[in-house]
Amino acid sequence: MAAPGVIYRALQSVIRDVPKPVIARVNGYAIGGGNVLVTVCDLAIASETAVFGQVGPRVGSVDPGFGTALLARVAGEKRAREMWYLCRRYSAAQALEMGLVNAVVPADALDAEVARWCDEIIANSPTAIAIAKRSFNADSENIRAIGSLGFEALALYYGTAESREGMAAFKARRPARFRPQEPGADDAAR
Repeated sequence: MAAPGVIYRALQSVIRDVPKPVIARVNGYAIGGGNVLVTVCDLAIASETAVFGQVGPRVGSVDPGFGTALLARVAGEKRAREMWYLCRRYSAAQALEMGLVNAVVPADALDAEVARWCDEIIANSPTAIAIAKRSFNADSENIRAIGSLGFEALALYYGTAESREGMAAFKARRPARFRPQEPGADDAAR
């Protein structure tokens, strides 16, 4: 069996390795893996109604590479930890404030704004842009290796009862019970 996230990691690599800037156009929810893809993209433009956040720990999962380490570089260590530990949702304005997106526009102006940014980039030297992108990525390239190691550990984790409970709870649309309940614990909580 292949390690978890192989296809997803391949997509992250394509986004980082293609010599052209990749712009995330966010008009809706960028939760979990979607939030990680926004983080990995070179630029991000969101509509005012976009929502960002992480859910992995609620369902017994995590992105142990770009989704954590690169997010910490983009949004700041404390904010990245908050996103992963608390699994809250953040508005487009909050995402802009933390540096996760470059611009926020009304939903009906999103396509035009993305097109404007593309036109500005296309007017510049493609070789200079490619070199700049590689230069930006060089500083964080070690995260790719950290992610590979992390995904191998995650493959082991996915075989645990804790991980199975997270997925079962997600499928049943109920809160996960990651810690064993003592007999009568429900009665004591009432």
